[in-house]
Amino acid sequence: MVCLAVHSAARATTQAYRALLAPWGLTYTQYVVLVVLWTEGERTVSDLGERLQLDSGTLSPLLRRMETAGLLVRERRDRDERVVTVALTERGLELRQELSFVPSRIAAATGLPDQAAAYALLETLHRLDREMRAVAADPHP
Repeated sequence: MVCLAVHSAARATTQAYRALLAPWGLTYTQYVVLVVLWTEGERTVSDLGERLQLDSGTLSPLLRRMETAGLLVRERRDRDERVVTVALTERGLELRQELSFVPSRIAAATGLPDQAAAYALLETLHRLDREMRAVAADPHP
């Protein structure tokens, strides 16, 4: 069954990230927050939640812990107090270099033969994600 293979691969991938990130005391979810901030810059909390498919009940405590650890800062926007922005601290920026080995280590662990195969897999996974979300949104068409 495809669902079992996808579930197993997702769990194994998360476990690999957990092992790689353990020396820095980071979780996989904290790491992906950092990746978004490294690549896209300052974001609002709602942007992060949408980008990472995390609800505010999960994201807010996660960001609070990361702020306490000195990795990021959260600030309310002056013109709209409801909007909270998230930006990296110097320590959060430094981690980009320290953790630069992670993507290549994960890529090597996939066993894919080349970059073309990696792109093909990503395309397949993105399509699977879109289609499964469509089924969830309308289970009885």
